[in-house]
Amino acid sequence: MLQFMKDFFRDILNGQTTRKIFIANLSLVIITCALIALYYHNLPPFIPIFNQLPWGEQRLGSTATIFIPPLIAFIIFICNIIVAGLAYEKIPLVSRMLATVSLLASILIFLFIVKVIQLII
Repeated sequence: MLQFMKDFFRDILNGQTTRKIFIANLSLVIITCALIALYYHNLPPFIPIFNQLPWGEQRLGSTATIFIPPLIAFIIFICNIIVAGLAYEKIPLVSRMLATVSLLASILIFLFIVKVIQLII
């Protein structure tokens, strides 16, 4: 099983572009979680995390819900790296596009978290 995983990710890690993008993506998810951990104790019990909902209490979530967006970014990262690993040998461009989409999602989630923290603190 371990050898299969090494072979599976070998192509992606050998590609310069995809490797750099996926490393940047994972780094950004880790930085987002570190930022949340840094300010977690200063956050109020309820935060406005669901901004797409109508005005009022529906927009508020408990403090722990601030970890949902980085979790979504990490799930997108995992799904995209698996699909990119499957597609890299046949269509390297698709792997690069998946890496870029994953990075874009992480950037947007990072900016969302920064904006929420700035709004509250």
